[in-house]
Amino acid sequence: MRELRISRRESQTKFWGRFGVTQSRGSRFELGWEIPWPITILLKLYLSGAISDNDLRRARQRRKLDEKLR
Repeated sequence: MRELRISRRESQTKFWGRFGVTQSRGSRFELGWEIPWPITILLKLYLSGAISDNDLRRARQRRKLDEKLR
């Protein structure tokens, strides 16, 4: 994942943040820690073009709204 992120010229914060992952946790993933299944699914969908930055952004916004309504 590190090579992909670097080839895209993105910081860890920007790259991992789109998947709801902190910079420090993303760094651990890049060092070989196992990536949890839900994040792996998002990565595969994103990299295949099935979901976009806008899709991920809308999902985060919906989640924040749902949390506020609880």
